[in-house]
Amino acid sequence: MKNYTLKEVSIGLDVSKDTISVYIPISHLSYEIQNSLEGIKKLISKLKKLYKKALNDLVFVYEPTGSYSELLKRYCAKKSIKTFPINPKQSHSFAKANGNRNKTDTDDAKTLSEAIVVAKDKDIIIPDINLVTENIKELMSYYKLIVKQKVMLKNHLESIEVKDGNNYIIKSLKKEILLLKDRADKIINEIKNIILNNKDLKNDYNNIKSIIGAGELGAIVLLYMFLKYPNANKRQLVSLAGLDPTRYDSGSSIHKRAKISKAGSKLFRGVLFMGTMTSIRYNKEMKIFYNRLKANGKQTAQAQIAVMRKMIIIAHSLYKNRQKYSSEVYKRACGIK
Repeated sequence: MKNYTLKEVSIGLDVSKDTISVYIPISHLSYEIQNSLEGIKKLISKLKKLYKKALNDLVFVYEPTGSYSELLKRYCAKKSIKTFPINPKQSHSFAKANGNRNKTDTDDAKTLSEAIVVAKDKDIIIPDINLVTENIKELMSYYKLIVKQKVMLKNHLESIEVKDGNNYIIKSLKKEILLLKDRADKIINEIKNIILNNKDLKNDYNNIKSIIGAGELGAIVLLYMFLKYPNANKRQLVSLAGLDPTRYDSGSSIHKRAKISKAGSKLFRGVLFMGTMTSIRYNKEMKIFYNRLKANGKQTAQAQIAVMRKMIIIAHSLYKNRQKYSSEVYKRACGIK
């Protein structure tokens, strides 16, 4: 059996919605397959002919592209295929450093294959798929879709009602909104049942819910965030919720007040905002923190956003350390007597 170098066994895969562009280094072959189970199986058959017994040495190099790359990830997990899921920024920086200014799918696949040189040993992994976690992610994505549809219908209903419009449309919209609310509630109950029937997730959920003000929905949403982004740090989690501050400065004369980016999920912000209102009223530590910000000149909205950020950070700490909220620990950490 021939001993291949790492570069020779690194298969570049540029994943899009419908297709995957493939680059096979030992034959310098670039071609395209369907982003489907059948397409991936055909790729494996071709690789078996080319690499024969060295098939187990292969590394699939690809950029994680959300739902588009999920099938590939699951297949690799099931068949124990090694992967290097490279960060898009890292692959773009690599392409730039190599002077690759072409932007075609075949060029991208080749660049991904060559980018194996930046991988460290810990970066090359067989994906680990937790079916329970994946189930929660899918249900939460469905929940977000239902909530979005409900908001759109509510807005449309308001626009019809304000001008005393067609009664048939008004009745139909109200009925649809109630149906969507019922569906959303059922999805949350389904997620909660999954969590409560899993020992580890149940503990994580109860630890997050121990924050006064988080509530059931808040704990579910925060747990979902931590499961979806397992490697994100505190700053990144705040950013994913769209609560990171942005500034606009131009020259020496234009200096606008910093605002939150709102680049993250509206669901996170909406649920966390309701939890924040409760927390400011009933959580002594959060109330002290909020009042101190107000006393220092912060506007109400700024102080509320700061509390939302703090709730994410505290919840993430409880999740990582597998412990419940403690006012004494919080006070020591913040220097409160």
